[in-house]
Amino acid sequence: MTRIVVVSAGLSVPSSTKLLADMLGDATTRAVQARGAEVEVEHVELRGLAHELTDNLLTGFAKPALQSAIDQVRRADAVIAVTPVFSASYSGLFKTFFDVLEQGVLDAKPVLIAATAGTARHSLVLEHALRPLFAYLHAVVVPTGVFAATEDFAGGPELPKRVDRAAAELAALLAVGGTPTPAPHRTMVEDEFANPTSFETLLKRASEGPPEF
Repeated sequence: MTRIVVVSAGLSVPSSTKLLADMLGDATTRAVQARGAEVEVEHVELRGLAHELTDNLLTGFAKPALQSAIDQVRRADAVIAVTPVFSASYSGLFKTFFDVLEQGVLDAKPVLIAATAGTARHSLVLEHALRPLFAYLHAVVVPTGVFAATEDFAGGPELPKRVDRAAAELAALLAVGGTPTPAPHRTMVEDEFANPTSFETLLKRASEGPPEF
């Protein structure tokens, strides 16, 4: 079973960002099934996690709903990430979610990037903001990103063509690369409460000095 998680950061209801996310999820399902594989698509809408994301930044703890979304991304074989464009870049809500992921969660994981905005002049956000972000997170970003301005939803073949091309590229990456190796678990603040590091171990680490890079 191929697991794909669609992360969308639309704020309004209905949302063009969610609409594009649904289109990409459906197209990727068809592309993966066309290769003879079973697929399961899960959706993570960040709008409902806004308060928990802020709490996580302030406390270091993920509440249950946010932790469930993080676990979905960790277990996924691929991620579709869709954001609205604010001030010529991804939204703060979108960035915050990827800020709170544990280090290594996206290592070697295929990611399809997409964005929505009111006008086509923001289309380069895919290349100057989203692609560098996921490259930094060590994800494997598909060559085709999908940008949709408001006018693209009025009909016409161009947006469906881009959606299908990006979905086909994501399906091809999954077929070639298989399931990525799960990222190692990083010790979190809550882990220390459940299983605190002994004082002797902390002293030993201090005596060994800082790690070499």
